[in-house]
Amino acid sequence: MTRKTRFTNLDNVSTKKTFADLYRWQKERRNNKKDLHIKIEQAPFKEIEKLNSNRMQPSITWIGHSTFFIQMNGVNMVTDPVWAKRMGFQKRLTEPGIELAALPEIDVVLISHGHYDHLDFPTIKKLKGDPTYYVPVGLGHAFKRRGYKKVMESNWYDSFEHSNVRFSFVPAQHWTKRTLTDTNTSHWGGWIIENKEHSIYFVGDTGYFRGFQEIAKKFSIQTVLMPIGAYEPEWFMKESHITPEDAVKAFLELKGKQFIPMHYGTYHLADDTGQAAISRLEAEWGRLHLDASQLIKLRIGETYWL
Repeated sequence: MTRKTRFTNLDNVSTKKTFADLYRWQKERRNNKKDLHIKIEQAPFKEIEKLNSNRMQPSITWIGHSTFFIQMNGVNMVTDPVWAKRMGFQKRLTEPGIELAALPEIDVVLISHGHYDHLDFPTIKKLKGDPTYYVPVGLGHAFKRRGYKKVMESNWYDSFEHSNVRFSFVPAQHWTKRTLTDTNTSHWGGWIIENKEHSIYFVGDTGYFRGFQEIAKKFSIQTVLMPIGAYEPEWFMKESHITPEDAVKAFLELKGKQFIPMHYGTYHLADDTGQAAISRLEAEWGRLHLDASQLIKLRIGETYWL
């Protein structure tokens, strides 16, 4: 693989947009102002002391957007660590659920792809500990040139072991870019985190695609951390960002046990709002008469104990 290898989606699904598409979207956005005053709720009580002393019980804490603090087998993990106060010209809409300095030392960092709302090097610089970074193939050089040595690059379906926890990198339908010339020169995907008792699927950033059915054939999945936001306008976003309704469809195809929504309400990346995303998710859940106990809507900073 060379630095200029360009990665693709399953079935070569393209996410490329033209300047005309961008112009149409921006014109629509000017005529489609959204109310961003309704915020995703912060957890009233945050179990920071318990998380810092926890060595045994698996836990999932939502920091915001696609950032989770996950514990399993005494391993402290962070997915897509982003504590940034801004994303481009937009201010962060909600404060991170737990301050970065309040977390314990991190053993493992899992990166889904290189977009700035999923990979923030100023955040990574402040992480406690000396973590191993598991990143998509093509992204390792961005870490190594900053001095990080414990970096493992991953192709789809590569797996790794760390303290009896297994990490498997699985497909997503998306794209990536950090500079003017590096479009799709690194890959994208999700991570499945497993021990003998539990399995967590961190989906990453994705549109709906047949890969969910393929992943379901290869893994037994319990808890799904599923994106539901940044889908509007759908004509522009559908290849890259899943709608709440299709997120439910994907969850059913995965045969998951718990659905934890993410990727909504933290940054205003598209034209939907966090409140609209969760409302559409709840409506679809009700329309299909699904078990309400399987939908785990975490407040920001809230911990779900497996």
